[in-house]
Amino acid sequence: MVGRRRRFALSDTVQQIIGGFLLAGPFVVTEEVWVLARTMSWVQALLTVVIVFVIGYGALYKADDRDPDRETEVGGVPIRFISLVSVSYLSVIILAVVFNAPATFFGDGTGELLTVRGLGVGVDFGLLGETVKAISIGAIFSVIGAATADSLY
Repeated sequence: MVGRRRRFALSDTVQQIIGGFLLAGPFVVTEEVWVLARTMSWVQALLTVVIVFVIGYGALYKADDRDPDRETEVGGVPIRFISLVSVSYLSVIILAVVFNAPATFFGDGTGELLTVRGLGVGVDFGLLGETVKAISIGAIFSVIGAATADSLY
């Protein structure tokens, strides 16, 4: 059985969130990231997803003394790893939407990726594709912060 100190708990998720937001923030508001995303192909974007998974798994289970086989799983995947990847992407998504980064860097600066009118939510699909690529770049740095924070405490 996993020792009490190594069990995944809410405090681990909070640590991941802090680390994920800490390193994602500067990349969400950096124009070069958004310019790079615009020039990326979908294959390159997919490769960044693979990088996020590899870095996350390596940081949690290879660079630390955790045993993934001894952690609680969902569908054979450790909950800690699911949380890490979710935090990595969601922190970048939240910051991009809150700062209106897609419209700032891809549009004319007057639009928004998401708009809420009445009970409906509108999405500017012209900005969505490039935004997904930028999120995939930001998640690389977010996963490093989230995994580091989770491993330190």
